[in-house]
Amino acid sequence: MALKENKGGRLYEQVAGHITRMIEARTYRPGERIPSVREMSAQKRVSVTTVLQAYGLLESQGLIEARPQSGYYVRSRFSSAVPVPDTSSLQGDPTKVSIHELTLMVMKDLFNPNLIPLGAATPNSHLLPADKLNRILAALARKKSLESIKYDIPPGYKPLRIQIAQKSLKANAVINPDEIITTAGCIEAIDLCLRAVCKSGDTVAIESPTYFGILQSMESMGLKALEIPTHPSEGIHIDTLMFAVEQTPVKACLVISNYNNPLGSCIPDEKKKHLVSLLAGLDIPLIEVDISGELHFSDTRPSVCKAYDKKGLVLLCSSFSKTLCPGYRVGWVAAGRYQPKIEWLKFTSSLATATLPQMALAEYLQSGGYESHMRKVRRVYACNISNMYEAVIRHFPEGTRVSRPAGGFVLWIQMPEAIDSLILYKLALQAGITLSPGYLFSATRRYKNYIRLNASRWTDEIQQGVIRLGKIAHTLVNAL
Repeated sequence: MALKENKGGRLYEQVAGHITRMIEARTYRPGERIPSVREMSAQKRVSVTTVLQAYGLLESQGLIEARPQSGYYVRSRFSSAVPVPDTSSLQGDPTKVSIHELTLMVMKDLFNPNLIPLGAATPNSHLLPADKLNRILAALARKKSLESIKYDIPPGYKPLRIQIAQKSLKANAVINPDEIITTAGCIEAIDLCLRAVCKSGDTVAIESPTYFGILQSMESMGLKALEIPTHPSEGIHIDTLMFAVEQTPVKACLVISNYNNPLGSCIPDEKKKHLVSLLAGLDIPLIEVDISGELHFSDTRPSVCKAYDKKGLVLLCSSFSKTLCPGYRVGWVAAGRYQPKIEWLKFTSSLATATLPQMALAEYLQSGGYESHMRKVRRVYACNISNMYEAVIRHFPEGTRVSRPAGGFVLWIQMPEAIDSLILYKLALQAGITLSPGYLFSATRRYKNYIRLNASRWTDEIQQGVIRLGKIAHTLVNAL
């Protein structure tokens, strides 16, 4: 049906109003593509110029966003009426890490296939290129049978390191392939870095909250954690960090620079540069984890701290676990001045990273399908985050605060003080639901009333799980 200019506004405003109503009715959901300019032009029988004006208006209102060579998409929206979680306060003294008992108890449940999986921060397996990777793996096993079963001692499979170096350019990091060491996942990379720069009893400054796998590595080494307040959007408080390291001898600083797990924070690029400069002035190494940097919802990938490293003090760790194949267990580290030591540590601890998965990943990355795969994954995760965010604010108790991540696939949720996340966790298990209680993400056992939820999937089952979890939370609040 053709639109005609009338009292309802100019033609482009009518087109914009039509799209707005469709978004409000959830016909087009966050992260989903709306009709192309030409499609809308034909549909409404208006000029291409009119549609471009309409889409420009919707962009200025923050309802849609243009993605190069892809089209226009509904933007993920967060409610300004719902506050983000509080920023933690600085704990004055370093704390000995001791979370292994709680972690082991929770981890056994997180991967139980009979439970609704809101707990483990695992990618959506339905989005991963499993068939293509497995075909490549099988073909390589046949064609290069002898090469694929040999040890590939550090630094690791060179074709893969070349691909990693090329991909790092998008994060503004210029890394020589010979500087990269492949590892058995990101957690081994982190563990090797900690061993390279610390010894038992040393103190490491970390974000708070932070991923419990990092805390486990620190506990296994007998390290102490100095928890630094971390902003829900902009990451670690640099001024507080500098104050803390002036008061306490610190051997290293460790941050998840892009889309912190569990908080979802992303250190702005200028602050990354400032952080690297300040730590370099004190000769303190920075262990940087960038496992989710590729999962950005905007058009531009955030940079890494490594991009601003001039002294070789930044040890950059990552893996393919969140983007391609968690089960292949292939990660890597670009360790700067610590590379020789980390190569030796890798050799003496696990000898080598599995050869065949490295070969398969290298060939997959060379094939050119990675970028189109990642564009799809980002769209789905942006949509899923938005859907889970809306479900949480609709069904959880009044006073609940929710993070607003611009990438990744986890939500950090602060609930009313009356709720103990460990009690909620146990009640949720009885209802067939897993979650990650906040206690896991701190060496000081803070975050009593916080939980982390995994939004990599959004199905009717997941939605019902969130609704059910909200009802359980309401019962805990009403019990007081």
